[in-house]
Amino acid sequence: MIAFLRGVVHEKHPNQVVLDVSGVGYEVTIPVSTFSTLPTAGGSASLRIHTHVREDALQLFGFASAEERTLFEKLISISGVGPKLAITVLSGLSAGELIAAIRGGQVDRLVRIPGIGKKTAERLVLELRDKLDGVLLDKAAAAAGVPAAPASVLSGLDQDVVSALVNLGAQRAQAETAIRKARAAVSGDDFEVLFRKAMELLR
Repeated sequence: MIAFLRGVVHEKHPNQVVLDVSGVGYEVTIPVSTFSTLPTAGGSASLRIHTHVREDALQLFGFASAEERTLFEKLISISGVGPKLAITVLSGLSAGELIAAIRGGQVDRLVRIPGIGKKTAERLVLELRDKLDGVLLDKAAAAAGVPAAPASVLSGLDQDVVSALVNLGAQRAQAETAIRKARAAVSGDDFEVLFRKAMELLR
């Protein structure tokens, strides 16, 4: 099994990176938090890898830290949570926020993530609450609700956020509305901050 890759970023997108390792291109699915840490094309990067094997496919999931990979593996151990949904969960909340939500039984916060219904959120809390002590992560405060912003032309960065949301299952119109609301709530051009706020505002 592949557990670690070090190479040159050939191309990257919010949910995926192609890593050139000695002339071989590895397509790796990643959460938004990992995307934010990667250099531009041509830069060197290292990823912790979870190799997911199915009868019809072999998929690689990459993470900037061992802690995020551990959290991903704990998520997919839950019935009804596959690798794609686990990546969506890790993209919807930072690792620290996710740990806090699970430990605090914050089902209402978990169901804001696309694809996570109430039953799945309750299962995450029930089955993982006491299994996260070994995962050392930063703390993050919950974001407050914000009013809608007027429609405007989306920037290149905003289009990247919309693309990431659509790739994770959101409708394009909802994603565009969410990024406009997110722009009214946060300052600066940090992709990860904007993406997480937009995902929170999808519902």
